[in-house]
Amino acid sequence: MSDFNATITGVQGWVPEHVLSNKDLEKMVDTNDEWIRTRTGIVERRLLKGEDLATSDMAVECVERLISKTGIAKEEVDLIVFATVTPDMVMPDTANTLCDKLGLENAFGFDLKAACSGFIYAITVGSQFIQTGMYKKVIVVGGDKMSSIINYEDRATCIIFGDGCGAVLLEPTKEQIGYRDAVLKSDGSGREFLYITAGGSKKPATKETVEAGEHFVIQEGRSVFKYAVKGMCSVVEELMKRNQLEISDIDWIVPHQANKRIITSVASSLKFPMEKVTMNIHKYGNTTAATIPLCLWEWENQFKKGDNIILTAFGGGFTWGAVWITWGYEAG
Repeated sequence: MSDFNATITGVQGWVPEHVLSNKDLEKMVDTNDEWIRTRTGIVERRLLKGEDLATSDMAVECVERLISKTGIAKEEVDLIVFATVTPDMVMPDTANTLCDKLGLENAFGFDLKAACSGFIYAITVGSQFIQTGMYKKVIVVGGDKMSSIINYEDRATCIIFGDGCGAVLLEPTKEQIGYRDAVLKSDGSGREFLYITAGGSKKPATKETVEAGEHFVIQEGRSVFKYAVKGMCSVVEELMKRNQLEISDIDWIVPHQANKRIITSVASSLKFPMEKVTMNIHKYGNTTAATIPLCLWEWENQFKKGDNIILTAFGGGFTWGAVWITWGYEAG
């Protein structure tokens, strides 16, 4: 084990131009703007439009900007860890496709699939490669083209999800900053509440599964809501207790953007002030693995070096967790 810790030295986000507003959805399904806002906090979401455009295309835009912003050379990138549930193809990994499209010839990459918790799992994995001394520049990506697996005739899901991508650069440091600790959980019994029926080895794609709409996300919203609030609160509390942290020690909570009511319920249960909770769900909806890095990107200018930040998420599977980081730089 080396003497180095992993710290975020840059963050970038990217979302498609096409906006799908609540008013647009009123014309597509039996819903309305007020109902969506009241129950989810979402006003609009972005969709990736264009022939043959996939998750990797959003990542190319995002990571290209990250590399330029941080001033590193492409040949310096050692590893891409890509959190996604909407890979370009079942194989190869989208991380490998991204490396090829960007010309990252010295990097290897792999995908990590943990639904909405994907980014916090991935940043934990990426940090280990830095902490062992194996690598010096690791890019962690969270990106999903959720519109590719959403049924726009199902109002329970189509109002929630959007497309987007976010990424961070991890580098080694000897300062007391960066990745500090994590509590990560999973429970496979949750698969009955949030899932896609067909497309895997259990039920491969056929003409019949496509015609039956079995390749779209199915969610039992009430159960997911209940488990999400309980799960995120419990891991944040466990993480803080293990590290002897008080609420006053935490400068920001960056939660997964699944539902505004989930976010406010978690903050209320933890007795954490909402002005220190990042939220952009009204603009982008739930972009799955991209929500947390998109929040980091949009709040980058408000973070100060030394700020204690907790990232927390809950996703299908079930997967959930919390990560404690100490912010490592002043933006700009």
